[in-house]
Amino acid sequence: MRETQFGIDPRRLPPHPAIMEERLAVQHQDIQGLLADNQRLAATHVALKQELEAAQHELQRMAHFADSLHVEKDVQMRELHEKSLRMETDLRELEAMRSELHHVRADIKELSDVRQELTGRIQAMTQDLARYNADLQQLPALKAEIESMKQELQRARAAIEYEKKGYAENYEHGQVMEKKLIAMARELEKLRAEIANAEKRARATAAVGNPAYTANYGNPEAGYAGNPYPVGYGMNPVQATPENYPQYGVGPGSWGAYDMQRTQGHR
Repeated sequence: MRETQFGIDPRRLPPHPAIMEERLAVQHQDIQGLLADNQRLAATHVALKQELEAAQHELQRMAHFADSLHVEKDVQMRELHEKSLRMETDLRELEAMRSELHHVRADIKELSDVRQELTGRIQAMTQDLARYNADLQQLPALKAEIESMKQELQRARAAIEYEKKGYAENYEHGQVMEKKLIAMARELEKLRAEIANAEKRARATAAVGNPAYTANYGNPEAGYAGNPYPVGYGMNPVQATPENYPQYGVGPGSWGAYDMQRTQGHR
């Protein structure tokens, strides 16, 4: 049994002890080599295990990093989508503003044309107003002339009254003075009509430029519509002269015709 364990055939003789020792030495070297290989494998296993743990840790870190990148990418995509929506809204508003700007420019052009037209009208009205103001500046001179004519008429009327009380030889002189008086009265009426027309034009122009001007200017009819002569003027009784001629021969008939002319002139 023992011989079979050591590889000795029982039918043969055991080998020499030196051979046995040599075999044992070889086996011992093989065992030492296997132990060294086992140690190297163990060290390699430990190193590989450490590398595997490091790789797993790196994989976990990369997985977290990938998750964070994915989340960040989702956030960026969401922000880009919202930004694109805002830009689309801004573009629509910009189109609306562009259309409104086009309408505003058209309105500005139309208003500019209206402004130019109104400027031309204002310039024309300003020129008309300047002419009417020039006419109005002449009104005081015309009024002064009318007042002087009124005074002259009063003096002439007084002279006529005085002459009516005179002698018959002043008859011709009285007729001449009366004719002058009638001519002056007609001229006075003509001046009144011109003044009234000038004042009406001035009031119309002032009403267009300044509505308060009409209320401040006054009513010209109040100063000129009345009869400046005495009530009994032109209605004096006829006195006969020693030759049985009337002293002046002008009575209500001639002044009545003149009054008719005045009425027609006012119409």
